Amino acid sequence: MAERLDRELTKRGLARSRTAAARLIESGTVTLNGVSVTKPSQSVQADDRLEVVEPEPYVSRAAYKLIRALGEFDIDPSGAVALDLGASTGGFTQVLLERGASEVIALDVGHDQLDPMLRSDPRVTVIEGENARYLTESRLDASIRASRINRAPIPTAAISLVVGDLSFISLRYILPVLLEAAPNLRHAALLVKPQFEVGRKYVRGGIVTDSAVATEAVIDIVREAIDLGWQARGFASSPITGTHGNHEYLLWLSRSGTTASQWEDRVRGIMMKGAE
Repeated sequence: MAERLDRELTKRGLARSRTAAARLIESGTVTLNGVSVTKPSQSVQADDRLEVVEPEPYVSRAAYKLIRALGEFDIDPSGAVALDLGASTGGFTQVLLERGASEVIALDVGHDQLDPMLRSDPRVTVIEGENARYLTESRLDASIRASRINRAPIPTAAISLVVGDLSFISLRYILPVLLEAAPNLRHAALLVKPQFEVGRKYVRGGIVTDSAVATEAVIDIVREAIDLGWQARGFASSPITGTHGNHEYLLWLSRSGTTASQWEDRVRGIMMKGAE
């Protein structure tokens, strides 16, 4: 009897879930009788030979964004209680655990996106249906408690690191709530996505149409962070482009140290290079 390829991969133990199977297939790492296939709906027979050529170690390619940020900015999450904003399937959460974070609070406005492997990890607290824009310390505390009914609560004051890969919202709405929600934050590693900072008039078909406007919008975001009391310690290109091919960037904010000298020139240089 024929079966869908993504379902058959899961059934044979070659993928953790159908979602993970679909990602493997679409990335071109699955072969059917020696031939690469990229459609999860491909029909498969019980006696067909399936192989995963190069298993993807992470639940999402987004993991490589955080790997770049942690390495570029020399952020060590070991032992930290971290807050992952826009956790989605859990690429950032997985990297944080891999790097030794003691607890990760995976928060997303959506539902049922986090990979089952991470959802079942006792170090992960899953908060779903929560918009990061409206976080306060009391609201986050209540969400954590509700998600840890049979586990000891994690005080918001214990959160020292926040990471974020948020979409369809400007960081200008997120930056003010970070210290309100987690007053003892020490570091933040955030994706800056110009397509959500420039305004709709500068986006066509999902692509930012004016690189100069994008650059100024990002500089404004960094300025706002500094005005809120953060130190802008680092800025780098993301190793992965966003939806529709937009260039995205990594921003390191810290409550200690000093803002990088000539940071505006660095932001301009990196962004203009990416626009070439």
